[in-house]
Amino acid sequence: MQGFLTLLKKELVRFWKVSFQTVAAPVLTALLYQLIFAHAMSHHVEPYPGVSYSAFLIPGLAMMSMAQNAFANGSSSLIQSKITGNIIYLLLPPLTAVDFFAAYLIAAVVRGLVVGLGVLLVTAGFGLPFPQHPLWMLLFAILGCGALGAVGIIAGIVAEKFDQLAAFQNFLIMPLTFLSGVFYSINSLPPIWRSISHFNPVFYMIDGFRYGFFAQADTNPWLAGTVVGASFILLSLLALWLIKTGYKLRH
Repeated sequence: MQGFLTLLKKELVRFWKVSFQTVAAPVLTALLYQLIFAHAMSHHVEPYPGVSYSAFLIPGLAMMSMAQNAFANGSSSLIQSKITGNIIYLLLPPLTAVDFFAAYLIAAVVRGLVVGLGVLLVTAGFGLPFPQHPLWMLLFAILGCGALGAVGIIAGIVAEKFDQLAAFQNFLIMPLTFLSGVFYSINSLPPIWRSISHFNPVFYMIDGFRYGFFAQADTNPWLAGTVVGASFILLSLLALWLIKTGYKLRH
């Protein structure tokens, strides 16, 4: 366990050393979204019966921030190690693929959860109620961060330069998170776009996380949990396979 724990500590310290950038910045961004959208829409939209738009927005912003930062943690660490050449110091020790993957994944989940907690704390004054189903909320937070953390590890392995990593961020992560019901209920969409939204796994992360607060959602929480859990398992298996084969890590 020593190698795994050392790598995990290294990854945790890495993002915490620059917490002003890795934690404070995304929390501030989410707060600005909350201020702008809540001010513009709070008197015009009631997404769920008895739920104000300001309160509705908070869980979506928290889950979006968690997902984006879980992805960013592993992907940025791996691409930096590959470009600077110090990835060799992770490949030479007798670390198994599971040790390697688990250390990066847990660090990504921790960063995501820290950012999510920060978002909830700074936006709680906008009318966020106490979670009605805290276990559902916690389950979707962990699985959502885990799934996006696995995507981040995959992106960090596949990408060979920062431009390629930016493509993952701009053409995959951003569209999936912004088109997942963060700012709206998908029941307000035209039928065709509502159907398309059901193919977006991030939608189920946000909808399930929101269900934990309001006991109301756009889809069944068991279905959402199944989709998110299956996505997490499949992405983790792909990341483990890439690590085990040394794809773009050992050449």
